[in-house]
Amino acid sequence: MRVWAALRASSAEGRFEALHTTGLTALVGREEELELLLRRWSRAKSGEGQVVLLSGEAGIGKSRLTAAMMENLTAEPHTRLRYFCSPQHTDSALYPIINQMERAAAFAHADTAQTRLDKLETVLAQSFTPPQDAALIAEMLSLPNDGRYLTLELTPQQRRQKTLEALTAQMEALSRSNPVLMIFEDVHWIDPTSLEALGRVVDRLRTLRVFLIITYRPEFEPPWIGRPHVTAFTVNRLGERDTAAIIDRLIGNKPLPASIKQDIIERTDGIPLFVEEMTKAVLEADGEEASARAAGSIPSPFVAVPASLHASLMARLDRLGPAKEVAQTAAVIGREFSHTLLSAVSRKQEPELQSALGDLIAAGLLFRQGAPPDATYLFKHALVQDAAYGTLLRKPRRALHARIAEILENQFAEIAENQPELLARHCTEAGQKEKAARLWGKAGQRSLERSAPLEAIEQLKHALGQIARLSPTPFVRREEIKFQVALITPLEHVKGYAAAETKAAAERARLLIERAEALGEPPEDPLLLFSVLYGIWVANNVAFNGDIIRELSTQFLELAKKEGTTAPLMIGHRIVGTSLLFAGQVAEGRVHLCEAINFYDPVEHRPLATRFGQDIKVAILFWRSWVLWILGYPDQARADAEHAVQYAREIGQAGTLLFALAATSFTHILCGNYGTAKMQSEEGIPLADEKGILPHRGWGLMNQGCALALIGEVADAVPMMASGIGIWRDTGGTLLLPGYLTNLAAAYAQLGRVDDAWRCIREALTAVEKTKERWCEAEINRVAGDIALKSQTANAAQAEAYFERALAAARQQQAKSWELRAAMSMARLWRDQGKRQQARDLLAPVYGWFTEGFDTLDLKEAKALLDELNA
Repeated sequence: MRVWAALRASSAEGRFEALHTTGLTALVGREEELELLLRRWSRAKSGEGQVVLLSGEAGIGKSRLTAAMMENLTAEPHTRLRYFCSPQHTDSALYPIINQMERAAAFAHADTAQTRLDKLETVLAQSFTPPQDAALIAEMLSLPNDGRYLTLELTPQQRRQKTLEALTAQMEALSRSNPVLMIFEDVHWIDPTSLEALGRVVDRLRTLRVFLIITYRPEFEPPWIGRPHVTAFTVNRLGERDTAAIIDRLIGNKPLPASIKQDIIERTDGIPLFVEEMTKAVLEADGEEASARAAGSIPSPFVAVPASLHASLMARLDRLGPAKEVAQTAAVIGREFSHTLLSAVSRKQEPELQSALGDLIAAGLLFRQGAPPDATYLFKHALVQDAAYGTLLRKPRRALHARIAEILENQFAEIAENQPELLARHCTEAGQKEKAARLWGKAGQRSLERSAPLEAIEQLKHALGQIARLSPTPFVRREEIKFQVALITPLEHVKGYAAAETKAAAERARLLIERAEALGEPPEDPLLLFSVLYGIWVANNVAFNGDIIRELSTQFLELAKKEGTTAPLMIGHRIVGTSLLFAGQVAEGRVHLCEAINFYDPVEHRPLATRFGQDIKVAILFWRSWVLWILGYPDQARADAEHAVQYAREIGQAGTLLFALAATSFTHILCGNYGTAKMQSEEGIPLADEKGILPHRGWGLMNQGCALALIGEVADAVPMMASGIGIWRDTGGTLLLPGYLTNLAAAYAQLGRVDDAWRCIREALTAVEKTKERWCEAEINRVAGDIALKSQTANAAQAEAYFERALAAARQQQAKSWELRAAMSMARLWRDQGKRQQARDLLAPVYGWFTEGFDTLDLKEAKALLDELNA
């Protein structure tokens, strides 16, 4: 077995891989499912990677089936990787992967950092891991670099991406030596970053010798269904015959009245775990009663079947005497726990503790890997842990959570530092609200810094939930403002800039700041207020209302001038410039954007990316690229677009890169660089999917559709653009829609769907009048004129009227590139009408104005048309 295997093939004691096979001699009623798994394994071994999605309710036998699969492969050479997701770690990035790596390397609590690095290096060497990947994996495990690896100068997002790439590369390397069996258990509890990593594996293993089994409960919706190498099936309940067979195997030669057996069958309803546990409860009770009858103390002839799984587990725990208390303590720690931590929390002498653990293992309720004090234990099933946890009354349960939190903080410093969310969860359950809030907030900020927005949202919500239960002291009010403001940025990315939840978060933050100022407690960090005002501006900008965003941006800049520091001034000029751009005051917008970029200092302002959604310089560059193209400077526009993407890659923050790829894709579309636009969209859409950032998926699809339409792949382009527009609207966005609806209209017209084209044009023109988003008003009218000429009864007069409106709008906005396009459309119409001199007189001065960009598509077409008219 290789490094990633949870245990070695030679390990005999308490193997986690024996999960759900202990106490049951054979797999019953799952022969067809097992045969399917084995067939998929055969295909995977030959290099045709396979994924099986195994769905079923709790206790139905998913893990039992995977264990049977592993038993069938015992004699075959292969590498085994097994991961366990946990309900206590749904917000802990990469928890199942980190946990598996630590087990594979056999980390012990007493190990020094150097020892852990040595152990890790030993196992990584088996898969010939490159030094850079080894450094990333060590960092993922929170191990300090003692000099054996190069120091990696990476941004948080770059570090995250390269770590995920390193994990995928590990799987690829292992598959070159042996076929790989990967099992991801209980994915309904997976954290978002691990889900992203798992998605990469699903995509990559298609041509590798890898077989991946993913188990989950029905409430989880796997995003991979429908792919050709993915098979999904549901594990159903057993029939009465199979249920009876399980009971017979468990009771062996012991007598069991038919009525009791039938009672078990009826109450367990075909769920194997329930069958096993209730049967054991009956057998154990009968054994006790038989002994008592022999002593003459109990006349009863037989025991009753427990009413439920919970009742049977409670009964079994009660019969374990002192072991019950150990099970309860362990259940509070979690489904998986170390001997060292349990020993510290239980405060029992080692012989007593080991005896109790031995009883729990013998009863089949716990599994053990390794030997004490370095042993790790796992409850047989999450339902077993739940039952043990449920036997505790509220007061002792809270005391245990408090004790665990204290011990983690004092004796397991590396866990407390690297998993603040784990410590926060115990403090929450212990009723330590203020401490829990602080720790949840710390975890949320840490997730933001590590480009994990989904985890950050949940952790910050937990922090705010705890704060809501505290008395409103000045300190509590400051903490609430800090966490509420921090929540805005990840919500913008995940839910959408104009989504109701995002807007509510920003308005709530503003209200909190206003209340604090009224109490004479203004935030110590003045940027908090600007972060909130920016969030409110963004929400109104994306759900576009021209009057409101101009007013908000002007207020922001005035407040920034009073503040006098560079960051607010930079952002103020940036949002004023952007607001003017969309309102059609393009030249004025350019002045403010140029002013904004003059304030930018990378040392001071790069860290603001996590607070304002993206790096400010990158944002200025890509919006200025639009401004420059519209004003007639295509070379400068391309330079800004290329610089924006390059700088975004250097920064490595997901929100910044996604924004840069999307916005500059449209710059390239305007410049006629359709291949570049398509390539950037193809990069951005999967990245948006990985991050769960829906708005950028919509924007990317709109751009990709535009590029496809313009290179002639119109049939594919139309549904892509329509899908992107739908997603953008679903996130509350209306900004940019007039421009993209215009492109969709042009594509419809190419397909001969003129009615659909007119519908899009009318919608775009209505949006311009209603919201005052005028930056593309000229282009909407120009395309409307082109559509008028493509109608069944071509209407030249109508087309000319639209072209006149396009020219007027472009001239009013000093939008030379839009004016050039409108002049070309009008010139072609007049040429076809025999008005060649009028056409030349219109187009020549517009073309003659340009001083750059003569290799761009529009200017080349204008030159060709002029040459034709001159001839």
